[in-house]
Amino acid sequence: MLKGIPKIISPELLKVLCEMGHSDRIVIADGNFPVESIGKNAKIIRCDGQGTYEVLKAILKLFPLDCGIEKPVTLMQVTPGENIRTPIWEDYKNAIYEYYDNAGDLVGEIERFAFYEEAKTAYAIIATSEEALYANIMLQKGVIAEN
Repeated sequence: MLKGIPKIISPELLKVLCEMGHSDRIVIADGNFPVESIGKNAKIIRCDGQGTYEVLKAILKLFPLDCGIEKPVTLMQVTPGENIRTPIWEDYKNAIYEYYDNAGDLVGEIERFAFYEEAKTAYAIIATSEEALYANIMLQKGVIAEN
């Protein structure tokens, strides 16, 4: 065991987070996301039994966002015409606010199929058991600046 590492972060996930470099992306996928077909070229990490919000909170403790780009956090837009609410998005923003004062400015949305295409280039995809719809979130890694 290590100090300061959230229990939800498995050794495999910790290794992947360490391997990732500046501009690499990671997807935290909900239970409906086609992880295996989209992630053919990515490292797939199973976090069965966990929700996306809990995984996001744990990752943000360790993972610098790429604040050199406009929107280092990407959400999958609700398909036009669907009457689906996404209250989990507010939870995500609140988790990001714990580390970044401008959390609202860091989060963008892209159309569902564009999100899938972007996810195909992700370094890793985390498969969760999240039941909320449109709960997929992609993070782009930044750098740790010297103090």
